[in-house]
Amino acid sequence: MKLKAYGMKKAALTVACFLMTVSMTAVAQEMRSEISVQGTGFFTKDSDGNGIQNHATNTGGFLVGYRYNINPWLAAEANYGYARNTQNFFGIVPASVQANVHEITGSAVVNLHHIFRLYPYVLGGGGALVFDPASNAGGTFAGATQETRGTFLYGAGADYPFTRHLSLRAEYRGLVYKAPSFNLTSLDSDNWTHVAQPSVGFAFRF
Repeated sequence: MKLKAYGMKKAALTVACFLMTVSMTAVAQEMRSEISVQGTGFFTKDSDGNGIQNHATNTGGFLVGYRYNINPWLAAEANYGYARNTQNFFGIVPASVQANVHEITGSAVVNLHHIFRLYPYVLGGGGALVFDPASNAGGTFAGATQETRGTFLYGAGADYPFTRHLSLRAEYRGLVYKAPSFNLTSLDSDNWTHVAQPSVGFAFRF
């Protein structure tokens, strides 16, 4: 009886170890985390209000992100982006301010059903755009200081996997926010504007 009980305990322990190994392997194979690096366009819509017109130059930048897949269809993502453009103001006091634009956003990502080898998704969220005046000659204006604007984010994209770990990512993001004034009443159009941000790059899953 003792031998039989010992054999049953040994068998139970073996099964438990096997199930634990399988579970750990399955979790490891899920590869829920992703990091991405993308080159972006940064195209800003003109705004007009309070007798002030604001035209920002089109430019390019980059976007880096981390995405965690909660389950097969839902993920959470955080991104940092950078671009530099010039905000041109036309009104009572014409001005130009060249600024570094820092983009910090968080979003929910909904993964859609894949089409052949394309894995599309949509996203929505929010964050902040930080407009930091540069010190370049001809691109500054007296009194202009760093300003942060809250932004609403929406977008869509698709991944094309090369391997289990590496994918090509193409994405469009739209940012809606109040046009910057650099904390100067004379530059405040008090109007909303929009940035179209197409991007392409790579995502690494692990």
